[in-house]
Amino acid sequence: MDKMNYNHSIKCSVTKCSNHAQGDDYCALSQIKVGTHEMNPTDVKCVDCESFRKE
Repeated sequence: MDKMNYNHSIKCSVTKCSNHAQGDDYCALSQIKVGTHEMNPTDVKCVDCESFRKE
């Protein structure tokens, strides 16, 4: 993946995601989708990156 294609606006430390910019803590996607698995999210643990794809 070309370093210039990393999205420097989206920080990410999930190295097991196929969208992770390997070698840097960024996402390689141009945009991501954020969602929740809770009816009433009250904590950061309730929020998910729905663009995650297992490496």
